Formats: sequence, C-alpha cells, structure tokens
Amino acid sequence: MKIIVIGLGQMGGNMAVTLDRAGFEVVGSDVFEVARTRLTEQGVTTAAPDALPAADIYLLSLPTADHVREVIERSPGLLDSAPRGSIIVDTSTSDPTVSRELAAKVIDAGLEWLDAPVSGGPKGAALGKLGMLLGGEVATLARAAPMLEALSAKRTHVGGPGSGHVVKLANNYLCATNLIATAEAVTLAAKAGVDPAACLSGLNSGSGRSAISEVNFPEWILSGRFDSGFTSGLMRKDLRLARDAAEGLGLNLGLLEQVVSDWHADREKPADADDFNHITSSILAQANIDFALSRANDEETSA
Repeated sequence: MKIIVIGLGQMGGNMAVTLDRAGFEVVGSDVFEVARTRLTEQGVTTAAPDALPAADIYLLSLPTADHVREVIERSPGLLDSAPRGSIIVDTSTSDPTVSRELAAKVIDAGLEWLDAPVSGGPKGAALGKLGMLLGGEVATLARAAPMLEALSAKRTHVGGPGSGHVVKLANNYLCATNLIATAEAVTLAAKAGVDPAACLSGLNSGSGRSAISEVNFPEWILSGRFDSGFTSGLMRKDLRLARDAAEGLGLNLGLLEQVVSDWHADREKPADADDFNHITSSILAQANIDFALSRANDEETSA
C-alpha cells in the first residue's frame, strides 16, 4: 500500500513517520520545503506538490477546508491526478458542508473518500495511538483499514461522508466548554480553601468528570506545561465552524453561542499561538493559582 501524506506539520509529519515505521511505502509532501526537509531527515521520502507519484491513499493533514479544497481541486489537483480507485482521507478538522461537497466530487471522479478527523495530538500521531472519527462508505473503510489501524488506537465509524467532521466539531465544542467549566469549578474550590489537585480528584470520582479533568488538567494545566500541541487559534476556528454548522441547520444553541463568545472575548488571552489549555489561565488566576510556580516549588522541595 503506497500512501502520500499531504501536509507535514506536527500531525501530518508524525503520521508519515508512523506509517513509514509500520512498513508502508510513504511519501510526504508539503508546500513548504522546510517541512519536507524535516521529514527527509527522519528517513521518509518526500516530494514537492507538483511532483507527486501515484498512490493508493492520499492522506491529508491540513489547517482548513480551504486548504483541503486547494489540494483536491487545484494544486496538486487530486481530482485529475490521483489514480481512479485511490482513496482520499481527510484527517483535518474541517467544515462538514465543504467535506460533503468535496466528497461528492471525489466519488464522481472515480475516487473514494473518507473524512477521518483525529484526536490525540502530535504524541498520539507519533505513537500510532490517535482516535479517529470516520465518515465514509463501509467498503472504503475496509480498504483503508491497514493504514487506519497503524495510526490509531480507537476508530469510530459515525456515518457517511462528512459525518466524521460533524462529530469532531461536536467533540471540540464539548472540549472547549469543559475547559471553561472545569476551570471555574476548580477556581471556586480553590478560593474556598480546597487544594486544586484534591478538587480534581473529587471531580474525577463523581459525575462531573471529563477528559478535561482527567487528562488536560493534570497533564498540561496543573503541571504548568501547556504544550499539548493544539493551539487556541485552532480551537477558535473549530468553534466558529460548529457555530456556523448549527446556524446552517436552523438550530438555536445558546450555550454554544456563549462558549464561542467566551473564546473570542480577548484574542490575546490566550493568543492564537498559545496552547489551547491556556483558556483556563485567566479564570484560575482569580484564585491566585499558579500551577507552574507550584510545580517549581514541589520540585525544589523534592530535591
């Protein structure tokens, strides 16, 4: 199985390395030469977008739906250049409406389509432990299964083309909401004299727990590391997509509107380039919680 990975950022680059390590014939491609050079240095073959060889699967890891459209329709123009019967797999978090439009064009051109947005960050991509939400035909899933199994620890087929991107937006909306809600809960407890770590232990033993309280807070927030690999700008983009999807469906989702507003209230706190977990920082500051300082003190005490 020959796989071309298009988009060699932290996610795409790590997926290319993982697939190469798993024994697939992999070629990585990116419009930026520095990204191609970085992958070449890790032992993976690369090619410029205008010099792609034929492949069985074209795996896209791109920032936005506009970039996905560009690759499919214009440069390198997979609709015309990809061999008939090959599969386009879009792992980006994208606009479901655009995904369904592009999927129809891909299928009409004699190709196959899967939307496969991922979770697990660069670390999950490097370890082949991603979570994948899959939208597409069952037969296409079966053909792509060896690649999907090499990349992911969990795969969930949620429906036809575009469905994976719908559920991914729903997931990221909940993630964004839970970051704010959990930060407020921890701040409430801390201001009342409860240790934040103890508060989280209590939350995680009850019905208020979530992946945010169980993973994000200890891994990236309590530790003061804030290095998940996912930026605030990307989360803001996903929230806007979720809001637009709701509006397009004629839905009135008040909490979604409020969460979108909260994430856009101050574009510098956090800045778009900051780790998305930093949305909690200004909330936690109300209880004078400085997790990075606490970690440093703990390490000094241990030493």
